Amino acid sequence: MIFTERLQYAINFSIRVHEGEQKQKRRGKDVPYITHPLAVGLILAHAGAHEDIVVAGILHDTIEDSVPEKKVTKAMIEEVFGITVANLVESVTEDYEELSWEKKKSDALLHMKTFSHESRFLKSADVIANTSEIIADHEQLGDEIFGRFGGGKTRVIEHYLHVIHELQSTWNENPLAHDLLEIEKKLQGIA
Repeated sequence: MIFTERLQYAINFSIRVHEGEQKQKRRGKDVPYITHPLAVGLILAHAGAHEDIVVAGILHDTIEDSVPEKKVTKAMIEEVFGITVANLVESVTEDYEELSWEKKKSDALLHMKTFSHESRFLKSADVIANTSEIIADHEQLGDEIFGRFGGGKTRVIEHYLHVIHELQSTWNENPLAHDLLEIEKKLQGIA
């Protein structure tokens, strides 16, 4: 079976966290947030990731985005989806709410240096999904879209270029390497 009960449960879990409990939207848009983790899961599945990585892609923002009264924890994810999925989700979780945008992003970039290949695969899909949306929105609305982000146009693009460089620099066999290169070129084109 390709579409397993586990994948269906991961989708339902993510929908509950992002849509059911808070009606979360994509930054500055009237688009349900759930579209992002589903896109990450699709990218990973299309790139040939094994089920644990696809499940982690679908769940990757559940810890950092869950509401305090229904906080998702690594232990909860481990209990339902296993230690591999829980470790992957935790590895890409940015839990730096109290920090400035610059500090949050620099800490996340430093943390990426500790990533396993599986975490890099997951983060690559996340970056591709996020930046593809930024590029598409920029084509329609221009530079005004960068007002959605705490860092502004120059810093947001520079951050993503640094992340892409980090993802490419230590794992040449990344199945998403070509996609990252294409995204890098497009980001440089709007910089």
